[in-house]
Amino acid sequence: MAPHVLAVANQKGGVGKTTTTINVGSALAAKGRRVLIIDIDPQANATSGLGVDRSAVHGTSYDVIVSGRPIAEARIQTVVPGLELVPADLNLAGAEIEMIELPVRERRLAYALEGVDNVDYILIDCPPSLGLLTVNAATAAGALLVPIQCEFYALEGLGLLTHTLSLLRRELNPQLRIAGIVMTLFDGRLALAHQVVDEVRARFADELLLPLIPRNVRLSEAPSHGLPVDLYDPTCRGALAYAELAANLDLRLAERERQRSALAAGAAT
Repeated sequence: MAPHVLAVANQKGGVGKTTTTINVGSALAAKGRRVLIIDIDPQANATSGLGVDRSAVHGTSYDVIVSGRPIAEARIQTVVPGLELVPADLNLAGAEIEMIELPVRERRLAYALEGVDNVDYILIDCPPSLGLLTVNAATAAGALLVPIQCEFYALEGLGLLTHTLSLLRRELNPQLRIAGIVMTLFDGRLALAHQVVDEVRARFADELLLPLIPRNVRLSEAPSHGLPVDLYDPTCRGALAYAELAANLDLRLAERERQRSALAAGAAT
């Protein structure tokens, strides 16, 4: 079976994309799923957040996307059993300029992933923009996983999210959908946080993934130790929330796969 390819994306920065990528990936691996994280953010926070020394790697997502290097040469094992990584490096900062002259520049990552079939999930950690790197991720992905911070500006971004998804479907990937919206940095003491969640639930009820991810000091500390939160402090609120969210995501995608298979079987008879 082909892997679920999810682009973890939001054009707004600071919403928890990398935190979600690392911790959903680790939680899925803890459930026995084989997971590959591809870091395409020039800041390489997913790489450092998983304890990888960027100066010691011999292949990166830059090599895969820009230079056409086989993805197998860039995959490395992380500290999490069952979780591999294609690391990023600073060369990605200039990648979009270099890619302008490349053929089929929007599909470089999609072509690189065509031969990857020995994992259950591929999570692509995107930069906070809608440049060529994020477009490559959205073109390669079957669905978007969208973290949204529980604060005022998230409401402004909802319309832009819908517009962006429509453009990507129309121009590059007609099958692209939203696998889930992840509400991050939730503080239940704040009325605004509840207002934001209610607004997202009203507009994207079917896409909203539970539970809400709380503000949690351990979630913030874990990357500085090069660990996902379930290895850093498995009993903290952040670890428990991401474990539950990953389980719900896994169930949702499995159910969608069953529905597609049933429809395909019905069409064939």
